[in-house]
Amino acid sequence: MSLAFFKALSDETRLRLVHILRHYELSVNELVRILDMGQSRVSRHLKILTEAGLLTSRRDGLWVFYAASPAGTAHDFLQAIAPFMPADAAMRADMDVAAHILEERARKTRQFFNAIAEDWDELNHEVLGDFDLPAQVAAAVPPHCRMAVDLGCGTGAVLARLLPRAGGVIGVDGSARMLDICRRRLDGENVPEQRYSLRIGELDHLPLRDHEADFACINLVLHHLSDPAAALGEAHRILAAGGRLLVTDFLRHHDETMRSRYGDRWLGFAPDSLTAYLEQAGFVLVDSRQCAVGRGLHLLLLTAEARAPRTP
Repeated sequence: MSLAFFKALSDETRLRLVHILRHYELSVNELVRILDMGQSRVSRHLKILTEAGLLTSRRDGLWVFYAASPAGTAHDFLQAIAPFMPADAAMRADMDVAAHILEERARKTRQFFNAIAEDWDELNHEVLGDFDLPAQVAAAVPPHCRMAVDLGCGTGAVLARLLPRAGGVIGVDGSARMLDICRRRLDGENVPEQRYSLRIGELDHLPLRDHEADFACINLVLHHLSDPAAALGEAHRILAAGGRLLVTDFLRHHDETMRSRYGDRWLGFAPDSLTAYLEQAGFVLVDSRQCAVGRGLHLLLLTAEARAPRTP
């Protein structure tokens, strides 16, 4: 096994690929851009590394993403040799371009949601049909909830329904335009300002204190993110021990039009993938359901409980 690993790494380009993909999950086109090489050349090196078991590939509709093996012998091997792979000038440049690509992804997502904010409720209805998502979320709030948080609150439809179930609510979104509409909604319903707080921020670096909330929800948001696992890790950080999280997102599908019309990055998730993300973040799965909605899509609704963080 180790001989196959060493053979796969016996090339400068493949070393560069492994170095990048130990830090990020990236598509073939993004890797072509980073390495400034032809696609056929990059694909050949990716195939060698994948066949050796050092990389994993994930197909999402028409896109294929690569990352370093997250577990097992290959993962352990890469961890062991990492100290002997100091980043040279080329590798440092690779990482700079990769970081720029991720920043570009986030910027495009913000621009997209700012542009369609006024139409977002109508677009949501096209997908959800008669499914009352805000009611489902409100029903998941535990009794005596001190603070409820909507992560990716959008125009505030869910946030408004959380108010009767919690002492206070916090809405977080990366789009300033969405938050403007959310504030107008709450002001229109004469909600006292002391009952809610709207905060702009990214879901992988939330503008909330540790353990600030008893309940959090993240609805139809993970499929827009580059790193859903990071967002769930942040959700765990801001929840009190024993706090509840409701994740609502699409079951894995193949509708490519969701990328252009709704800005989706992931075409849904397999239930075991989301469960694995939750467990990795420190949650225990409590309940899992599926519901049919519009456009031939299905929703996953996962309820999880935050375990207390491990002491060092």
